Amino acid sequence: MWALFNLLANAAQIYSILLVIYVLMSWVPSTRETSIGRLLAKICEPYLDIFRKIIPPIGMIDISPIVALIALNLIVRGLFTVFQWIA
Repeated sequence: MWALFNLLANAAQIYSILLVIYVLMSWVPSTRETSIGRLLAKICEPYLDIFRKIIPPIGMIDISPIVALIALNLIVRGLFTVFQWIA
């Protein structure tokens, strides 16, 4: 049971890192046109779009990735609590 949680927690950690890399790539627009940028867009945009629909940009600043990372962290913590309760 804990192996499943560890797998999910590690996957969430890797996904968080990919999100941060994708957001940092937005500071240099030409990097999103690379093959890595397009791959990260396919991986990250579906998750980020959920938050972009809810949270509009503030001026030129898009805070939805920050909220997305916080939500992912809260989901992992919630799963940890559920796994503790079950085990």
